[in-house]
Amino acid sequence: MATRLAEVFGRLVDAGAGLRFVAYDGSSSGPEDAPATIDVRSPVAVRYVATAPGDLGLARAYVTGHLEVRGDLHQALTTLVDRARDDLSWAERAQVLRELGPGVLRRPPRPALEAPPPYRRGRRHSSTRDAAAISHHYDVSNTFYAYLLGPSMAYTCAVFERPDSTLEEAQAEKFDLVCRKLGLRQGMRLLDVGCGWGGMVRHAAENYGVRALGVTLSRRQAEWGAKALADNGLGSVAEVRHQDYREVAEDGFDAVSSIGLTEHIGLANLPAYFRFLHSRLVDGGRLLNHCITRPSGQEPARAGGFIDRYIFPDGELEGPGTIVSAMHDNGFEVRHEENLREHYALTLREWAANLDRSWDAAVAEVGLAKARVWRLYLVASRVGFERNRIQLHQVLGVRLGPDADARLPLRPDFSRRRP
Repeated sequence: MATRLAEVFGRLVDAGAGLRFVAYDGSSSGPEDAPATIDVRSPVAVRYVATAPGDLGLARAYVTGHLEVRGDLHQALTTLVDRARDDLSWAERAQVLRELGPGVLRRPPRPALEAPPPYRRGRRHSSTRDAAAISHHYDVSNTFYAYLLGPSMAYTCAVFERPDSTLEEAQAEKFDLVCRKLGLRQGMRLLDVGCGWGGMVRHAAENYGVRALGVTLSRRQAEWGAKALADNGLGSVAEVRHQDYREVAEDGFDAVSSIGLTEHIGLANLPAYFRFLHSRLVDGGRLLNHCITRPSGQEPARAGGFIDRYIFPDGELEGPGTIVSAMHDNGFEVRHEENLREHYALTLREWAANLDRSWDAAVAEVGLAKARVWRLYLVASRVGFERNRIQLHQVLGVRLGPDADARLPLRPDFSRRRP
């Protein structure tokens, strides 16, 4: 190789914050006692990065083991986010490629567990394509998710009342906060769309006495959730169903919760999504929409290469203003909104710790490559929330009746726990 890799890395990343770099060509840079070391183990890693610039190339190199991060992965990714140069001119980029030598643009094989590119998936956000996307992410293994999520099996942002709250306490508080915002009371009917393993359904039925229906496109989630309801004696008042939310025929619900579904809907489909949820509610009924967003409406909605190919195929994140406007313009009066960005960073920290504690069992369950995908995803997402690259917003809307009565107290106190 014409130029030693450590020299190239030094021009692309200011590693002064404490990141070490070593490469198969014998070159290195950065302090030997750095908390994290990036180890480029073969020319294939360089080819992955050169042929798919950005997060996708780095992910391919890491997932396949041609690039390793030794030590603190969170520190390594934080340093890359904070210190990587994003102002390289095209001339500078071309110069780097020339220095890396011939063959660097020869594309390595795409890793086997990568989802096909969008143009090979059929019509975007059709029922068939959405079902395939959900299966890619959620039908990995219920056992694997149990290692990752813990007993709550809650795969959405938790709410930490204290910095030292446990993950289980924070997930219970998240579900209870949603119940309080929805004003749930004994005998009400709740629809939970994108219900996952049924955590919201179980919490609402058990603690608020509601009759609850949850729907998910993941068959494995639905099977697990139905069994959990039966095991907890809730089968007569609550249901988890394998079904597209668009196929729910029942209406007259007092409340709808959507926790982590909007990311799968797509920008173009937001109006129809909110109109449908509005149509399921009684007058005075409330919707709580909880989803990841961009920090503003200035960023593209569609996910980057790594997330789209390895995590959430077809995922889209809109700005919070887009979500609020879509709700307001399609039947709902928006009454409350809050950003839980820091809470999601804490949630991801706890999930990553769970995965590390169960690493050997997780690898045995899903394979080393898939486990590495998840380790990278969890830590990178945590950095994204910490650095305000992404946010988590809860938006409460009400379906007004003919009298425009929102049926809310003048000053609702959602922080007040139920009696």
